[in-house]
Amino acid sequence: MTLQPVENELIRLDNVRKDYVIGDQAVHALDGVTLSLAAGTFTAIMGSSGSGKSTMLNVLGCLDRPTSGSYTLDDDAVSELSDEDLSEIRLQKLGFVFQSFHLVPQLTVRENIELPLYYQGVDREASAKRAETLAERVGLGERLDHRPNELSGGQQQRVAIARALANTPRLLLADEPTGNLDTATTQQIMEILTDLNSQGATIVMVTHEPDIAKYCPTHLHMRDGIVQRYSGPGLRVQGLDPEDLDERFAPASVATAGGSS
Repeated sequence: MTLQPVENELIRLDNVRKDYVIGDQAVHALDGVTLSLAAGTFTAIMGSSGSGKSTMLNVLGCLDRPTSGSYTLDDDAVSELSDEDLSEIRLQKLGFVFQSFHLVPQLTVRENIELPLYYQGVDREASAKRAETLAERVGLGERLDHRPNELSGGQQQRVAIARALANTPRLLLADEPTGNLDTATTQQIMEILTDLNSQGATIVMVTHEPDIAKYCPTHLHMRDGIVQRYSGPGLRVQGLDPEDLDERFAPASVATAGGSS
């Protein structure tokens, strides 16, 4: 039976499998996942180590190809594209935020934010203006000429978020974005992501922390390469009915981000 798409579908997986061979054993990191996810959602992918959540994020981010099945992003059948075309999809439609920031240490805040625009061939004046706008958006407008080693961990992650937004991505992917941050800074980063989502950004985030997942209206729980359960708006999974949110994942009350950490 074909899964009916959600309204305003952005992501579609049809019987997606991802297998790895370790020694003489085949590991089914994704084991036939079929789902439909709408644009404008903020989704937490959760699960224990080895559940398939990181593999799911890598497939959604076109960093890894499915072994079988199909992945459609924004009406592009990305699982059928060449490596060169996949690189273009990543450049034009995707933004990434990682746990370890991955900033270029020799570059300033402005230059780090501008990197995706450089690869797109955007002229220097427009790139600089875009970087300034995004730095202001994440509260770093006065830090444009600083380098990563002159910033706190929270400030570095804000730069990473600004860089991820530089190309106005259709999908923002975050892999444990607060894993290296203290509690107060974690709250500030999650408030920024929540604000971005309220302005229309589609965000998919891997986390193992229920307190972080509370910021996300939609949840997808992985186990042994399959979706075990899900809840929230804008998501439909083959063979499952959505569950009501329990108290662990009730949406957090989010205030305006502040501070300079």
